[in-house]
Amino acid sequence: MLITVAAIGRLKAGHERDLFDHFLARATAPGKTIGLTFTEREFPESRAGSSGVRGTQEAAALLTAVPAGAMLVALDESGTSMTSNAFADRLGKWRDDGTAGVVFAIGGADGHGPALIAKAGLRLAFGAMTWPHRLVRVMLAEQLYRAVTILSGHPYHRA
Repeated sequence: MLITVAAIGRLKAGHERDLFDHFLARATAPGKTIGLTFTEREFPESRAGSSGVRGTQEAAALLTAVPAGAMLVALDESGTSMTSNAFADRLGKWRDDGTAGVVFAIGGADGHGPALIAKAGLRLAFGAMTWPHRLVRVMLAEQLYRAVTILSGHPYHRA
């Protein structure tokens, strides 16, 4: 199953890029053995004058990353929080049910447009606080790596 991290904005060279790449690289080899592969897509931030138009334009861009048969997960502060084990179980269930792929959508500074929220099969939150989009990418990459280790029985996750 192909897992895509689709995000508004470019993650430039620096600490966040290094950590994101580190965790996604660590997930890659063991992920393949359990049927998970990873990719990343970045989309430019909208330059529209109003937040509503920006959200609509950015949602349209992110939706182009969602192929037919894929599950769309919107990273959203008002979404559902889950434990790492529950997150791993959800990925494993989608994989086992034959879901073609999972796209994790990270919006811009104004959040997601209504069209993306409406198509999302899951709205996922990393807690009730608002996180910088660069850190959300790192946190997602780490949780994807953690999910791979949980699903493969690796001792990285010790809870």
